[in-house]
This record gives sequence, structure tokens and C-alpha cells, in this order.
Amino acid sequence: MIPQSHIRNFSIIAHIDHGKSTLADRFLELTGTVEKRKMREQVLDMMDLERERGITIKLQPARMEYTYKGEQYLLNLIDTPGHVDFAYEVSRSLAAVEGTILLVDASQGAQAQTLANLNLARGQNLIIIPVVNKIDLGHAKVDEAIKEISQLTEVGEEDVIKISAKSGLNVERVLEEVIKKIPAPTGELEKPLRALIFDSSYDTYKGVIAYVRIVDGEIKRGDKVEMFASGVQAEVIEVGVFRPMFVKIETLRAGETGYVATGLKEIGQCRVGDTITVGAERRKKIKVLPLPGYKEPSPLIFASFYPVDANDYDLLKDGLAKLNLSDASLVYELESCEGLGRGFRCGFLGMLHLEIVSERLKREYDLDLVTTSPSVSYRILDDSQRGYQIISSASDFPDASKFAETQEPWVNLEIITPVSYLGQTMKILENLRGVYGETQYLSSERVLIKYEAPLGEIIIDFYDKLKNVTAGYASMSYELSDYRSADLTRLDILIAGEKAEAFSRIVPRAKAEQEGRALVKKLKEVIPSQLFTVALQAAIGGNVIARETISALRKDVTGYLYGGDYSRKRKLLEKQKKGKKRMMQSGRVNIPSDVFLKVLKK
Repeated sequence: MIPQSHIRNFSIIAHIDHGKSTLADRFLELTGTVEKRKMREQVLDMMDLERERGITIKLQPARMEYTYKGEQYLLNLIDTPGHVDFAYEVSRSLAAVEGTILLVDASQGAQAQTLANLNLARGQNLIIIPVVNKIDLGHAKVDEAIKEISQLTEVGEEDVIKISAKSGLNVERVLEEVIKKIPAPTGELEKPLRALIFDSSYDTYKGVIAYVRIVDGEIKRGDKVEMFASGVQAEVIEVGVFRPMFVKIETLRAGETGYVATGLKEIGQCRVGDTITVGAERRKKIKVLPLPGYKEPSPLIFASFYPVDANDYDLLKDGLAKLNLSDASLVYELESCEGLGRGFRCGFLGMLHLEIVSERLKREYDLDLVTTSPSVSYRILDDSQRGYQIISSASDFPDASKFAETQEPWVNLEIITPVSYLGQTMKILENLRGVYGETQYLSSERVLIKYEAPLGEIIIDFYDKLKNVTAGYASMSYELSDYRSADLTRLDILIAGEKAEAFSRIVPRAKAEQEGRALVKKLKEVIPSQLFTVALQAAIGGNVIARETISALRKDVTGYLYGGDYSRKRKLLEKQKKGKKRMMQSGRVNIPSDVFLKVLKK
């Protein structure tokens, strides 16, 4: 058994596509954790979606053993995502380790998410090992990258490790630095069990499987345990470690990372961030305090999922519940909509997070979904000024006479771009209704721009615009700062005089006419013609601000006439005209579900 003094718990953090998963591959090869014949690229990226997109979506632990100076060490690694939308995965991994490797691509230098992840690690008081990757690329700017990461981490340039994760150059030195610099865990084996749940999954036979870091005590099969927050009791079915697949072992001890099969069938009974401790009988005799866990993120954007086939509602509900088990930041609630039926209003951390959840639901549960246009949450101060109400749907937006103030979320936006694209970047920032902060020169070639802007302005296509004007070289990260007063209104769409709730949205009053015109124009293109004229109107309260008209389908009622007095044709046309008028007064427009898909889809 490896002593606790020879255990090291660490993670790898970086901006997206800087080589985290490749470095993890080399670690697994170097330590012999995965046989060479079973090795593949990005072996810790378990989902097909991760491998297709070339990004890490889920944190993934791995247990390795390594001999250094004749002594054997146990290394518990957690590979993390790099995209800003999955920062919550990084925060969960950092809560379970004592140190981290900060990886920077030598060809790109420090990026926006590099800074964000570095700040997360500092907030946890972790030991940080700076590493510059991809030094063997022909266009690598190694010296410049070393200088940047040295300034950010406040270490000497000689302490920055230069590697090539792809070829394995100097990777062994990184493992040695992990052993030398990152401290051993400080938990005590003699104390009662305390284990932090940093992730979880679900197995049909074993129930909820908690990914845990054992802080104090030990846990083994058959132990009676309790979830501290929910108070639920369970008997441990199995314990094991990640190599990187599940491998069953006898006991998990203080300082180690592994998994615990709880047997619980109710997904909400074992939550990420909770503490697993001893059972109720032992709790009566001893006092155990819960672990602090980590800060839970709040969703930033909202969208709704509706099954195209109404019979798939229960399948969608089950799918969201199981995804929520391993994705603590995904929130959802029941919602119904005329034309789309029953669905769920869901909260996400960003657009990529929304896309990944939607794609996983489609792939893993074979669901055909309608996804509504994303929006953000707003705060409404009621007219009595007693408190704020948080709303994320236009259907909850009150009448203007019933509130004193509306507020929208703002974010602190950080953009890193080459100096040559500074002008173009500032130009698109000017269109955000935002506030300029400051500009910092990271080097002679790269600059950091700090800006404050409404969240609603950047969630849809701002990142694409930024990439376009900077030829793909810019990167950005953002963090929710506060809510600020805004002149917001509810934009309604009327189809043949009837309000279509599904198309209602909350917009800044200054942009209401622009949004309304664009929406009714789109509806005119996708709603099929009826037997009568259909008016499409965008309205604020009782005021119509935009209108389009769908012409009626026409039947040639005079086609069978082949001569005679014109008055015969006139009589038939007048009769048709009166019939269409009656239909306009009592007719109802049936909107096919694909219209909602075309208009509401992001």
C-alpha cells in the first residue's frame, strides 16, 4: 500500500485546444496505466461528441502509479475542459486536488480562458506548475509564451517547463515537478469518513455512482453511509478507482480519488458538491462537519426543449434528469406552449453548453427536439419596491403598470487579441451597449481588452463576429458581474389577431421595432398561405410596431365559365370575396410545428 505522503492529486487546466488531453495521454503512457496496444489519441475523452469536436466536455479522472528515485508514488489526475462554458467542470476538479498544471500553447500564448482558469486555481490556493506546450511547432513563439506565463504566475522564466506533449519531449520532467512541488493530501485516516462528491454518473444496476475525493477516513463495500445535504442513507455496493475505466478495489482511503456505487435510484439524492459521511448510527456518537465543496455556478442563458413527437415527453424528462446528475449547472423546469405542447425551460452556462446538452439528448436518447431561441434572465422590481423577481421567459413578464424597474445581467468581458486587430475588435465592441474598461499590453504583439457589456448582447453571435474580424486569433472569456437598470419591454406577435405566446420575447425598447420587423418578416416566409388573408403583427402592449401580410390562397372560381355575360363572373367573384371575409373573422391559423422549428431555433 502506497503511504499518504506519496499521493499527489493534481489537474491540468488550459484554454481550449492547448493540448491538455494530449499531455494526459503521455502521462498514461509514461506510467504504464494504459497498455500501448489499447492506447488511442485523447483516451480520456470518453464521449464520441468530444472526439468529433476535438474538445473536452467532461472532466475525467485517472489514477497512475509512477516510480521516482526508487520510490513509488500514486498520482491522481483530473483532465478538465478548456472552454469558458465549462468553467464549472474546472471548479469541481480544482476542489478535489492540491495542485494544477497550467498549460499554454507556444504558438498562441496565454488566452482569455488561461487567465480565468488561473484565477480559479489561485482562489483554491493551489500550487501551480507553469508549462509551455507545442514547442516543436515551426511557428511557435516559445520565448514570448514563456515570458507571458512567467508574468502571470509570478515565477522565474527558468521555472517554466518547455514540452511537446505530442512527441513526449520533456513530459517526464512535468511528472517529477508534480511530485516535488505539489504537497501530499493532509486528511487523517483515523477520523470519520468525509468524502467530497466532485462528479457523478448513473448505472442501471449500481444506481448513482459518485466520483469522490476521500478527505478523511476510509470507505469500503458494505459500509453504511449518509449524504450530508440530503440526509439519505445508503449501503455501499462497490468502491473503485479510475484507470481510467472503472476498476474495483477493496478500500478507498484518505487522500485518494475514486468512485463509490451507492445503489441509490433517485438521482436527486446524491448531488455533486455534497459530502458522504458515516451512517446515522455512528453519527449519533461523533460530530462530523460537511466539506465546503465549491461554489455552484448559476445558469446564464435559457432556452426551451420540446419533443417533436409529444409521446417522447417522458423520455426527454428522463434524459434531462440523468444529464443533470453529472452536470450540476444544468437546471430545468416544466413548461408548456401552445403549438409545441409540453417541454422544459432549461438554464445553461453558455451557447456551447446549450449545444452540447441538446446534442447529447438527441444522440443518447434518440430524441428529435425543437430548441427555442436562447435568452437571459432578467430582474423585475415590483411596483411596491419590496423585492426583485427573476424571470427568464417572456410569458412571465408583467404589464408595465405592475413594475417599477427592469434590470438585465451584465458581464465582465475579457478579450485577448493581436495588436494588429485591436481597431477591428474595438469597433464591434462599440455596438454592444457596453462600457470600456481598460487595455493591457501582454507583450509587443498581444493585448488584453477589458469591457463591460449586457449578457444578452454577446450570447448569440458575438463570438463568431470576434473570430471573423480577428482572423480567428482572438479569444474571450466572461463572468457575470451584476444586474443593471435597462428599458426592457415585452414584444408580442399576433397572427390573425391572436397572440402567439411561443414567439413572444423580452427585448430592449430601443431595439423592439428592429426585432419586430425581422420576426414578422421571417414568419411571412415560413407560415403557409391560408384560404384567407393573414395579418402578422409585432406589438408592444396595444401598439402595433410592425406588420406583414400573407396573401390568401386563390381558387379560380370562374374557371369553368366559357363565355356569356361578364356579370356572371362578377357574381362568383363577389361571393368568393364575402366568403373570405367571413373566414377572416372566424378563421383560425393552424401553424405547423416546423414553423416553430424554423423561427425559434437558435
